[in-house]
Formats: sequence, structure tokens, C-alpha cells
Amino acid sequence: MTDVTNGEYDAFLEALAAGEGYYRVCENGHGLLPPRRACPHCGDRNLTERDLPSAGEIVTHTTVSVPTPQFEDDAPYVTAVVDFGGVRLTGVVRGIDQTAVEIGDRVTATVESNETDGERTIVFRPAK
Repeated sequence: MTDVTNGEYDAFLEALAAGEGYYRVCENGHGLLPPRRACPHCGDRNLTERDLPSAGEIVTHTTVSVPTPQFEDDAPYVTAVVDFGGVRLTGVVRGIDQTAVEIGDRVTATVESNETDGERTIVFRPAK
């Protein structure tokens, strides 16, 4: 049996890596990321797909020095939450000096492999 949840998340990562990121929104305007099939805020199941904006703004970040085993070889690294207007994504910041990452920095989202095990992860890079 195929895991539909992982399949939908994998499709989301593939689209994001290709520069075609998307998210879903309910009738009440709550932004959601796949594989959600219902809004966790209001329960709405009538979700519409929207294009992810090309750039977003860092709203919070932290430097991780003691990582989980999945990111052991990547540490230290900066994890950030980025607001893309209708939805927020969490990922790893690359291409910016770790001490220079600031709230308000504009970044783009993509998918890259982590150093530890080569698994795909959401990565933010400086917007041009």
C-alpha cells in the first residue's frame, strides 16, 4: 500500500525544487501545506491550491548547535520560519552568514539535500 501522505509531501517538495511551489487555502483564508486535506483551524475540506510567492520574509530564526541525528553533520545551522504571505514555511537558511541572518531578510525557498544523510529538506536562500 502506498503512503498517500508521504506521496503528497514528496510531490510538494518536487514542485518547490522546480520553482513551482504551492500551498492550499481554505474558504476562510487559512494557508496550509500539503498533505493537509482539511483545515486544522476551521475543519474546512474545500481547499484551493495557490502558487507560493517567489520570495518571503524571515519572521523568526535560531541557530542550531546541538542538532537531531538527522542533521548531525550540518550543525551549526540556522533554522527559520518564513512568511510567504498566505503560508509560513520552516527550513534551513543557506547562502547567508549565520551571524548575519535577520528578521525581515527576504529569501526564496527550494529543496536541497542535508549533509548528514542526503535527505531532502526545505532550504532558504537570499532573494535576488
